[in-house]
Amino acid sequence: MKMVKSLLLGSAAGLVAVAGAQAADLPVKAKPVQYVKICSLYGVGFYYIPGTDMCIKIGGWVRAEYGWGQNGNFAWGWASANVNNRTTNNSDFRARGYITADARNQTEYGTVRGYIAVGVSENEHGGDVAASNNFSANRAFIQWAGFTFGRAQSFFDFYSNPATSYWGAFPGSDTGDGGWFVMGYTAQFGNGFSATLAAEASRKTIIVDGSVSSISPTNTYGGFQAPDVVANLRVDQAWGSAQIMGALHQVNATYYSDSGNSTASLVSGHPEDKLGWVIGAGIKLNAPSFGMGDYFQAQVNYTEGALRYLFQTSQPSWSINDSGSFAGFGPIADAVYNGVLGGTGTSAATGLNLVSAWNVNAAYEHFWSPRWRTSLYGGYAAVNFGSGTSSILCGFGTGGTVTNGCDLDWNTWWVGSRTQWNITKDFYMGLDVMYSKLESATALVSGGTAFAISPNLGFIPKTDPDNWSFRFRVHRDFYP
Repeated sequence: MKMVKSLLLGSAAGLVAVAGAQAADLPVKAKPVQYVKICSLYGVGFYYIPGTDMCIKIGGWVRAEYGWGQNGNFAWGWASANVNNRTTNNSDFRARGYITADARNQTEYGTVRGYIAVGVSENEHGGDVAASNNFSANRAFIQWAGFTFGRAQSFFDFYSNPATSYWGAFPGSDTGDGGWFVMGYTAQFGNGFSATLAAEASRKTIIVDGSVSSISPTNTYGGFQAPDVVANLRVDQAWGSAQIMGALHQVNATYYSDSGNSTASLVSGHPEDKLGWVIGAGIKLNAPSFGMGDYFQAQVNYTEGALRYLFQTSQPSWSINDSGSFAGFGPIADAVYNGVLGGTGTSAATGLNLVSAWNVNAAYEHFWSPRWRTSLYGGYAAVNFGSGTSSILCGFGTGGTVTNGCDLDWNTWWVGSRTQWNITKDFYMGLDVMYSKLESATALVSGGTAFAISPNLGFIPKTDPDNWSFRFRVHRDFYP
């Protein structure tokens, strides 16, 4: 019995020893490795790039839209060379998608940031989707120590078109959708005050040589010689924000006899360059007493010789037929000149006559609830050619007297409303309805009838056309 007991105890000890040896051979569970580390320095969505101190956020958005009443495009507007007949695309689909990347890290002078937004934007008029499926890049900039370099947004801008409307073709300065090339410095003064000075890509429409008679004038702007100089003074506080801004723009024509790079052009001389300019002011007022999130925004601008600060997305000439029997039009130009060197009378060479214009945009957005909002917006723009410029464009030459009733001054106004349902904080759909009116210029008066310039039919009786536009949108954001 004693022997049996010894054998059992020995066997048990052996089993324990073997089991212990086997346990020692098993792999030990490793601690979890955080391959992507969250970066909390710059807000939600940033991660450290492995092996670096740089943080990056990948985001983007996707959008689908249907529009009616905008002449087959979402960019240039309803009165842009609109023949308004059975060939006109009144319906338009558009799909857009962008991927964004925001990379930041610290330097001894502060944060350095690089940002890009690239994607596709396509319009579809009914079976021609492949022809208009375009690569698009509207942001590519670097920010560091108060400087901004690259394609961002003009520092002249204040009023935001897309904040309160899906349309962007009405007059305004907003470059946010397409972006604009800038090199600027912003100084922060504290308490929400800042100032910016920037060199930006030239904003220009056209220059017209009035000695070349044409219903569709040729653009005689010279080459890009100097950037626009833009400055603003801004304040952002709890009540809202405000800004005053201005820009200087070089207006430079080619030659008096513009025949390309021919000898005749080179020896014909040219009008002296002029300095176009624009000033503006904007305000945004928060109105929480009417609804949490409510606000009012507005901007007013005046220019001489820099009209694209008012007509950023508009083509140089507005023109639309009204059922083929009537038309309305509104020319846009930065400057007009006329004549030849050594010419006399109505053929005398002139300098550049700058065209003036002004506009105002205003909008109010009301939040019915955190998920439902409605905006009411509108604006007005007027272009004034002046007597000297009108005599040239109306065919009466330098210093001539207009005797045929030609009057190229014109204006346009618009009003609209957008209602949007935010299903989640990053997914919404909405409908925008806009009414627009063009109060046309007059090309001439004959037999008691005023005539306008049609986009395709020459001179036909004038009218002041109007237009209704509708736009439905579905939008999904990823990280902003």
